[in-house]
Amino acid sequence: MTIRLRLTVLYPALLAAFFLGFSLLVYFVVRSTLISPVDVALEAAAVQKLSSAELFPTGNISQLISPSEGAILSPTNFFMVAANAEGVVESRSPNLLPSDAMLDSAAVGTVEPRYRTVTLRNTSLRVYTYPLYVQPDGERVLRGYFQIAQSIETIQEDLDFLLLILFGASIAVFFSFFLLGGWTTQEFLKPIQEITAVAVQISRADDLGRRLPDSGQRDEIGRLALALNQTFERLEKLFRAQQRLLADVSHELRTPLTTLRGNVDLMRHMGEYDREALDIMQDELKRMTRLVGDLLLLARADGGSLPVMRHQVELDTILFDVYRQIQPMQAEYGVTVQLRELTPTRVMGDPDRLKQLLLILLDNAIQYTPQGGEVRLSLLHEGREALMHISDTGPGIPAEHLPHIFERFYRVEKARTRAHGGSGLGLSIAKWIAEIHGGRIKVASLVGQGSTFTIHLPRVE
Repeated sequence: MTIRLRLTVLYPALLAAFFLGFSLLVYFVVRSTLISPVDVALEAAAVQKLSSAELFPTGNISQLISPSEGAILSPTNFFMVAANAEGVVESRSPNLLPSDAMLDSAAVGTVEPRYRTVTLRNTSLRVYTYPLYVQPDGERVLRGYFQIAQSIETIQEDLDFLLLILFGASIAVFFSFFLLGGWTTQEFLKPIQEITAVAVQISRADDLGRRLPDSGQRDEIGRLALALNQTFERLEKLFRAQQRLLADVSHELRTPLTTLRGNVDLMRHMGEYDREALDIMQDELKRMTRLVGDLLLLARADGGSLPVMRHQVELDTILFDVYRQIQPMQAEYGVTVQLRELTPTRVMGDPDRLKQLLLILLDNAIQYTPQGGEVRLSLLHEGREALMHISDTGPGIPAEHLPHIFERFYRVEKARTRAHGGSGLGLSIAKWIAEIHGGRIKVASLVGQGSTFTIHLPRVE
């Protein structure tokens, strides 16, 4: 059963059931209100009649109802019957036919006074039955029954009419709300149907660029559409990133593979190995190995399977170790690396990953700084954060490229070329390491004046 059908049928049915129950309550309250005065009058008349009966103490009930009472009785007043314990009528009021039995035959056997509504000759009567007892030897014995009744035909007609109105109103309420519920449900579910249709089209056409229509309302359906649009946007980014990753990896691997194949073919053609060709092949193999290693690291990081240790480490010690480790690169690239300020700082993290983070940023800064340039390294405090600044005097990064430099395989043309041997994954790995430690990386750069990378990490007091 669809949601629309359930909403269309279930709620009107529940409402009609509630209204029907309320109608029955109203009916019985009105009935009790109308019948109660009749019951009071019957009981009073029975008490008056039985209190004036002289033959009752003797046990003879055949003359309990005298014929003289017939003059004052009519079908609109009281009907009286005296019957023995077996239910055989011994006397009756003159306004009853001789063939009439007990007014309430079901009262035979009862031991307490009772009220009941019966039908006699198509007339509704309210009957009060009073059991008659005698005590001939001190023992209480049931002798018979005295019944007195009054017509409630008018009351019953009013009650039947009220019941008909209430029952008809319940049916009218159900069908009215059924039609109204069907229309309102259609209107309420229309946005969901549109969302479903667009989602199916997106799925079938693989068009992640499409978005669900935004009604502007921020109800449950509006928030659902907004959440789905955000999901589609994220999926589109992931899909585009995957496509770009496959294209970039293919492009990155094609160059070294072409170089390797060309050198192998050359040596095979010459019939002897060439040391220079072997050196080129070795460099390309190192590049491929580094690329595959970086890809594997990022894949494990994305999958959450890359372990990262967490314990207190001296960040200034790690920074000094990295500073000593990159000393040989100064002479190779003709760049001066200066350690400007080193404030003792503790952080929670993995020392190996933090060293990798610093090496990536320092390696980039040294490689892209021209000879005679300078790379500055410092560690400071700012509130509850430790700040590591890595500045260079390189060519800088154009402002339009700054938002994208941490994307995988992204390169800034002219300033970031393959001549430096990079794969375009280093900054992506650096960003992941900073974030896995609860920190972040910021970059500030001006073309022709260099760049400054700032690593923010939460420090331990």
